[in-house]
Amino acid sequence: MMHRFDEDISGIALPRQFTWPFHYVPHPLCRMAAAQVQRYVASREEWRDVLQRGKMFGVLVVTDAAGDTGFLAAFSGNLAGTNRHEYFVPPVYDMLRPDDMFRRGEAEISALNRRIADAVQSAEFIEARRAVEQARQREQAGIEAAKAAMREAKARRDARRAAGEDPAPMILESQRERADLQRLKRRLHEAVEQAEGRYAELEADIEAMRRERHSRSAVLQMKLFARFRMLNARGEVRDLCELFAPTPQHIPPAGAGECAAPKLLQYAYLNALRPVAMAEFWWGASPAGEVRRHGEFYPACIGKCKPILTHMLQGLDVEPNPLLGIRPPEPRVVWEDATLAVIDKPGGMLSVEGKSGVRSVAEWAREKWPDATGPVIVHRLDQSTSGLMVLAKDKDTHAALQAQFIHRTVKKYYTALLEGHPKQTEGRISLPLKLDYENRPRQMVAEDGRSAVTLYKVVEYDGERTRILFQPLTGRTHQLRVHAASHMGLNCPIAGDDIYGRGGERLCLHASRLEFDHPTLGRRMRFESEPDF
Repeated sequence: MMHRFDEDISGIALPRQFTWPFHYVPHPLCRMAAAQVQRYVASREEWRDVLQRGKMFGVLVVTDAAGDTGFLAAFSGNLAGTNRHEYFVPPVYDMLRPDDMFRRGEAEISALNRRIADAVQSAEFIEARRAVEQARQREQAGIEAAKAAMREAKARRDARRAAGEDPAPMILESQRERADLQRLKRRLHEAVEQAEGRYAELEADIEAMRRERHSRSAVLQMKLFARFRMLNARGEVRDLCELFAPTPQHIPPAGAGECAAPKLLQYAYLNALRPVAMAEFWWGASPAGEVRRHGEFYPACIGKCKPILTHMLQGLDVEPNPLLGIRPPEPRVVWEDATLAVIDKPGGMLSVEGKSGVRSVAEWAREKWPDATGPVIVHRLDQSTSGLMVLAKDKDTHAALQAQFIHRTVKKYYTALLEGHPKQTEGRISLPLKLDYENRPRQMVAEDGRSAVTLYKVVEYDGERTRILFQPLTGRTHQLRVHAASHMGLNCPIAGDDIYGRGGERLCLHASRLEFDHPTLGRRMRFESEPDF
């Protein structure tokens, strides 16, 4: 299963530490291995249609007991309906075997699904539902007709009273009508209740089957997750149930353990191969809503893989997380008075404190203006984004500035370099966004996401790149990055984007112009900053 490199690798040094899988630059050997896998995948004509829909692949550079270097290959999930292909490592656990307990359990749940469908579509259930609707209609129509008759009778009595007739018989007549109405209501409602009771009995039977289906499915999933017994470099074993128990969701998500990275490490440990470096790449079209580019490398997913890989990497000498311990340059104060300040934030600096421990603008501002009151931070820039921010030195200024952001009277413009050329020189992008929970902090386009609108205008073309001016009308996380990279947007990722593009030394996105009304001076303020790219 270990593949030899087609090219001479004698001049390429092995990395000193194993890849930090959640943020990395692929090692040259990983790039060579990936190119070899891509050639193999492209040669398989029978997979062409399947792979056009997109698939994540992974490579793991390894050394064997003799000291020879090669690589392993894997795909996430299954490929062409099976978990096993001779070129790729096998699954950690093959749930697709015909005799596997998972397939048997699925068959039982499928049979239960058919029983539920048959019950819902049965003539008895349909007739019971129709009987309820008809009984309710009869109740409503009967009562409305009786009330209409009562109104007509009352009008006639009023005329008789006006003509001087004795009112006593008319009072008794009115009382009888009201009593008749109450008896009619009871009779009609009893018919409704009887119809509803029969319908409820049938619906309860169906709901019981649905609960049974949910219970069986949950039990089957946990049995499956317990079969995924993940190794680490120390030889320790933990199943998926144990690995996800400490997480906020407590149970593994669907598909856990089936990604390329865990498959690769599991096979290496089982076959006495030493992991050296790894990388994962996307092949095919981007999934709906996500930003995945054909042939590009991506980090391991957070939702499914982080708890697993945290365990599986124990015993290896792994690179430190490159996002930890960063000490970005200090911000530059562009303008300030007693109530607010405008700064030029450097790329790599957080706006507010995060779990990574990277220095933030909020921390820096508290040190620079220790007498400032209130939250200070009015709006945020992504850690990788540089440029202009306005800070408040007191609560009233903070509230006034924040109100301007809420009412969208603040104007923000961003300069960016794009990889490629957009089809149009200017326009409007409206793609709602929401968090991709399994790949935090990635965002994805989704109909049920929050509205996100961006105006854009090309400034100039620079070879294969485009300098562009963005004006976001909303302020969603990663809005400009997704709108630029998505095939539903500009289909041109921002240069240096390590989440939605190819990465690089820095994200070429800079908040270059900021306009707002000064809360105390009462005049419009406008600031500009030139990017260093």
